Amino acid sequence: MIFMGHSAPASTNTHRKLVIVVLGLAVLITTMLCAFALPSLHSGPHRVPLGITGTQQAEQELQRSLDGDTWKVDVYAGTQELKAAVEGQDVVGGLALQPGKLDVYTATAGAPSATGAVAALGDTLAAEQDVAATVHDVVPFTADDPRGAGLTAALMPMIFGGIFPALILSSVFPGHRGLRTRLAGAVLFSLVAGAAVAAVLQFATHSIGGDYWLNACGVVLGMTAMSTTLLGLQALLGMAGFAFGGALMMLLGNPLSGLATGPHWLPSGWAAFGQLLPPGAAGSLLRTNAFFDGAAAGFPALVLTGWIVLGVGFALVADRRGRRDAGTRSESTAVRQSIPAVPQTEPVASGR
Repeated sequence: MIFMGHSAPASTNTHRKLVIVVLGLAVLITTMLCAFALPSLHSGPHRVPLGITGTQQAEQELQRSLDGDTWKVDVYAGTQELKAAVEGQDVVGGLALQPGKLDVYTATAGAPSATGAVAALGDTLAAEQDVAATVHDVVPFTADDPRGAGLTAALMPMIFGGIFPALILSSVFPGHRGLRTRLAGAVLFSLVAGAAVAAVLQFATHSIGGDYWLNACGVVLGMTAMSTTLLGLQALLGMAGFAFGGALMMLLGNPLSGLATGPHWLPSGWAAFGQLLPPGAAGSLLRTNAFFDGAAAGFPALVLTGWIVLGVGFALVADRRGRRDAGTRSESTAVRQSIPAVPQTEPVASGR
């Protein structure tokens, strides 16, 4: 009876844990399916910023016909202003309507999928007006990588560059004592790996242009944001926190980054959420540094800095909790050691 009384609660706890793990894995797989499938199924131009310039009548007609769910039309005073807006990432493309011709300005490096849609729109309008359409790609990919394959492939090394150091450092320097060492190691790894990734992309595959040190700083910032966030979650919540952070980076951050297509090709809500996650912000920062001289780099850099602050904040909370627990254990040990041991007396033999 005593054996049965102890076995039943243990068996119940095992079953409860099993159910929780199975349900958690099911939710994880479902989330992964939604994150990868839904944005792809609903991908396409969604409120893509498009600039136009031309005669007042042409501008008004275009604005009435295009402004809607697909395009977000902005009017510019002239061709130079429109071109500057494309180069500054204020718009992804532009249409300059001139008598007898139509100039289409695109930036393939900024939004590859949207660039195709802008060029197709220009061809359609030119056919309707019976004029010639000339496409000017003002910010193309590099000549050695005209499709931007290297830029797209860079996202996975950046994500794994955040996950692997956090996992390995947590194993090599475990516990509260190793927390600061883990954070320092993550920052050092990001510095070395970020510089290496940028060097490969710029000097080996020639996939990106711009200033090398600016590109390297962007990659370093992205890796640091991911690794410190994971370390902070792991320190605060244990392996459950690490698993949550890894799923956030890989299962949501990767498909919602928009690095291959440009964020405007995803549904509006998904796109905005993706740019708030470290992979999306890191990809956007690398793109703008490599091809747009850092134009519009402020927002993704701010997002990544916010994640670093959040991760370090989690780690500080965990560090404070660890110090408090260590102090409590030390006090308990000191109290036990200060209590004098009760001398054991020899039993008195009874005489007869």
